[in-house]
Amino acid sequence: MFTGIVEQVGIVVSAAEKETGRHIVLEAPGLGDLPVGASIAVNGVCLTVVEPRGDKVGLDVVPETLRRTNLGSADSGDRVNLERPMPANGRFDGHIVQGHVDGTGMVTSMETGSDGGTVMSVEVAPDLLRYLVEKGSVTIDGVSLTVSGVGDRGFEVALIPHTMDVTTLGLRKPGDTVNLEMDVLAKYVERLLSVPK
Repeated sequence: MFTGIVEQVGIVVSAAEKETGRHIVLEAPGLGDLPVGASIAVNGVCLTVVEPRGDKVGLDVVPETLRRTNLGSADSGDRVNLERPMPANGRFDGHIVQGHVDGTGMVTSMETGSDGGTVMSVEVAPDLLRYLVEKGSVTIDGVSLTVSGVGDRGFEVALIPHTMDVTTLGLRKPGDTVNLEMDVLAKYVERLLSVPK
């Protein structure tokens, strides 16, 4: 399990197509040695380390993950948000993030106000939009955020300068595709209410 508090921005060293999906190599010196089998959230996607290389790690991405996320377009030089799983005795700073991306959205605007904060607007499909409520939680590219507004076709989040500086959200622009993980509590509530008693 993750919390959506990004530890480091890594760099894609290479991304190669395979029969079984893609193999991505990341440079991530700030995360220490990650052994084979370790989990890491890459732009909010929980992946398994298959090839440790010191400051670099190799990860395999299967077709289902490529279909649901923006990792299919990841290329050399791209920056990605990284987070290791929360230890059992760790501090819970963000919200419950599983690393199971539900789908993608498209950034429609990035508006910086006089207070230095930025409002990011994201268009999202109706089947995901139903899980969003104002002041609820959402994960964008692995970053735990609070929904500041919900409309007919999308939602907004307010980003403080620190978040813009230490994550890839500061690099986002209109037209970019972002990974979205909806609040798992909302999905459980929906399921419980839909199952016949």
